Amino acid sequence: MEFEHKSVLLYETIDGLHIKPDGIYVDGTLGGGGHSYEVCKRLSTKGSIVGIDQDAAAIEAAGNRLKDFGEKVTIVRSNYCDMKSRLRELGIDKVDGIILDLGVSSYQLDTAERGFSYREDAPLDMRMDTRQKMTARDIVNDYSEMDLYRVIRDYGEDKFAKNIAKHIVAARGKEPIETTGQLTDIIRQAIPMKYQKKSGHPAKRTFQAIRIELNRELEVLRDSLDDMIELLNPGGRLCIITFHSLEDRIVKSAFKKNENPCTCPPDFPVCVCGKVSKGSIVTRKPILPSEEELEYNSRSKSAKLRIFERR
Repeated sequence: MEFEHKSVLLYETIDGLHIKPDGIYVDGTLGGGGHSYEVCKRLSTKGSIVGIDQDAAAIEAAGNRLKDFGEKVTIVRSNYCDMKSRLRELGIDKVDGIILDLGVSSYQLDTAERGFSYREDAPLDMRMDTRQKMTARDIVNDYSEMDLYRVIRDYGEDKFAKNIAKHIVAARGKEPIETTGQLTDIIRQAIPMKYQKKSGHPAKRTFQAIRIELNRELEVLRDSLDDMIELLNPGGRLCIITFHSLEDRIVKSAFKKNENPCTCPPDFPVCVCGKVSKGSIVTRKPILPSEEELEYNSRSKSAKLRIFERR
């Protein structure tokens, strides 16, 4: 299957970057190269972009899409949490802008054998990096009932998390849960029918939760934001698109902390902690998709763009 991914909030992100023609940019979630393509169009012969992705299919697709830009583009197979060290290997200390488009890609959802979708029956996989040994099957079959409950409650924000975990443990006691179809059927049995009719697909939240846990998505995001802000040149911008309330909360909190890191008590007349602001939040409220985008790209429904500018 051809790697196809509709870039969400594409032009809003590109505008938000304030691209300098001679600048150095990083796309930390390269995907099919949609955002990177638009950045490259705005770069001079002196400008460049580094694309990072852990998905081999994305690397191949983006390589083909961006090949006409030649040496402007460097593609690295890695997780964006290693951005600082990967850039250092390329001799890059500072950059003028960074993009993150979080979550799962259209391609990953639409490729049944990747096991991300609850709409197709396939092996329980959900790895964004297929070099990783652990899969969704391991979580479903090996996590304790309490850990399954925690994952589904915290990352899926599903009010039936306890019952879903209980049903999963009961089902795997009879036979291993191997496929997305099996898991979807178990989840259906755990949620009252009256809620299924008005709350969308019953498996959506649990699949999201297992994917986030498996790929350490929130942990990676939380641990990477300060480093990415440090990588920016003065005036450089970090643009992040989130699709989940927990992701958005992490980004919002990190931006606030970097804008105002002072830890002094509010009643202190002057700051004595010595912590200096790293920059400013450009988007006091997140940028949301336009009505037009919502019509042609269903993935954009929950998208939010937040932007931080380095001092």
